[in-house]
Amino acid sequence: MSDNPALLDAEELLAGYASGAFTPLHALQAVTERIARQNAGINAFAVMNPGALAAARESAARWAAQKPCGPLDGVPVTVKDLIDVAGLPTRRGSKTTPAEPAREDAPLVAALRRAGAVIIGKTTTTEYGWKTPGDSPATGITRNPWNQAHTPGGSSAGAGAAAAAGFGPLHVGTDAGGSIRIPAAWCGVVGLKPSFGRVPQWPLGAFGPVSVAGPIARTVRDAALLLSALAGFDPRDPFSLPEPPRDFLAGIEDGVAGLRIGILRRPGFAAQVDADGLLALQTARDLLAGQGALVEELDIALPDSSEIFTKLWGAGLARVVAGLPEPDHKLMDPGLLEVAARYKHVSAQDFLEAEALRVQAAHAMAAQKVDAWLCPCVPHAAPLADAPASDPVAAIWQDWAPWTVLFNLTRQPALSLPMGVNEAGMPLAVQIAAPLYRDDTVLRVARALEKAQGS
Repeated sequence: MSDNPALLDAEELLAGYASGAFTPLHALQAVTERIARQNAGINAFAVMNPGALAAARESAARWAAQKPCGPLDGVPVTVKDLIDVAGLPTRRGSKTTPAEPAREDAPLVAALRRAGAVIIGKTTTTEYGWKTPGDSPATGITRNPWNQAHTPGGSSAGAGAAAAAGFGPLHVGTDAGGSIRIPAAWCGVVGLKPSFGRVPQWPLGAFGPVSVAGPIARTVRDAALLLSALAGFDPRDPFSLPEPPRDFLAGIEDGVAGLRIGILRRPGFAAQVDADGLLALQTARDLLAGQGALVEELDIALPDSSEIFTKLWGAGLARVVAGLPEPDHKLMDPGLLEVAARYKHVSAQDFLEAEALRVQAAHAMAAQKVDAWLCPCVPHAAPLADAPASDPVAAIWQDWAPWTVLFNLTRQPALSLPMGVNEAGMPLAVQIAAPLYRDDTVLRVARALEKAQGS
């Protein structure tokens, strides 16, 4: 165990608070000092929270009285800047949004406060969460802590970078097409896209029907701990699941013996993956089989997920741009405007056809008699942060999100798990998914694979 609280997992921090080895004030100081030293080159934050110190003091007093208020009491947490935090602005990576602070916490932020978390700041996002390279007009370029010449991915760029840089153990991102899992993969951390409805959201962003919020952390257990705090019903989100509080750490150490795990080679189209990604997939397959899982290839008849998602994504961005005054358009990411212009004339019939095919894909996945799926998460390791802009519609299927969007369309839980590094020293990953609402199974399989790698 590290003697630097900034590098401790959330579970290790909580154990230290309980034993009196250190306090939430020590943890916050260690994290903020690390941010002060390293964030200038990484640029993970949109805004810091001036209320963090007071929250840490209150938590320290509760621990001194041996009366912690919740499962995250005193743990530093960040929140992506697509999510409202009362007292802080929600700029959504854009110069078109108001600078005034939000008046009310989003449901998941209220849950974090009830759990006792210390919110240290809001992390950067691409503009309105639209793309994978981690830059925006409002905050500039966010860079990968493994190598600052490379992008951390997006749209939860700052959350992925902050997790990898040791800027606290727990980070909340959002994911409409891979925006939690891609930065987690490229930053060598764990990113969980929960089942749709698992974590309540309000207000909704551009991609409400397929978007979720969820954890980015350094370990699978910490991701489960954070999900336990975030999950639940909130009346502001009528699609949030009406379930009682749940501990997603329960059963996480049960292993994979006897589980049937399918290898997904084609997510509805010929998705690309490089040799490093294939090696990571094979290694994961062998490790799971070695622990008693029944791993087999699956050939699933799926509609073209790239065609479906492109229409939903493009129409969503067109709606964002149409809702803004014309003079604001010159302030926006040119790539976002390009996609919006290309898809502003998607007809109602075309949109409903895409929605029907989305449900068809969900049905096809639900019909498979498996406990989990294993597939690549990204087509290659993190590209350069300053790479010239390419055709964004082509890029989403070649370089960004060919492997992640399917599970947004089907609303299934899916997780990005680190699988070592390539010859250049950049992180590799695999993706684990499970049937809808079986977030527990995703975490269980991921934990078994994490342990098999010696973590």
